[in-house]
Amino acid sequence: MTKKLLTLCIPYTENRILLGMKKRGFGEGRWNGFGGKVEAGEAIEEAAKRELFEEAGLLAQKFEKRAVIEFEFDGDPEIREVHVFGVFDFGGEAVETEEMRPQWFLKEEIPFDGMWPDDKYWFPLFLQGKCFRGKFLFADLNTIREHAISEVDGGAI
Repeated sequence: MTKKLLTLCIPYTENRILLGMKKRGFGEGRWNGFGGKVEAGEAIEEAAKRELFEEAGLLAQKFEKRAVIEFEFDGDPEIREVHVFGVFDFGGEAVETEEMRPQWFLKEEIPFDGMWPDDKYWFPLFLQGKCFRGKFLFADLNTIREHAISEVDGGAI
């Protein structure tokens, strides 16, 4: 098994959350946060800021790591290690890019039925400001075979 380091940024305000409709590539047609690959020699935090800007035109000014989630898919030897950040202060206006179409949602109206199936398990913890670690094993792109989530202290992420 090999590991691929990825980031996921979720901008939010007191009552709203910004998600993007993925327009191409892995996850196309699903609402998601903004993120992607950590490049060689790049710090995870810098990759998170870069990806948020590339995918939504926002400059992350204050953010915090909230989670590390590992994703495995049957038949794929790569483990996706995703570092999840809550972005609570940012500059600019969200704009559509070649990859994502951003849209604000009220926190009580998050479109879970149009998101990855794992999101309904960990998003509530994220919305509560909790820090956590998780692991999801998918049988295919829509079916979770196993999962585990545990809350941790912020320094343990």
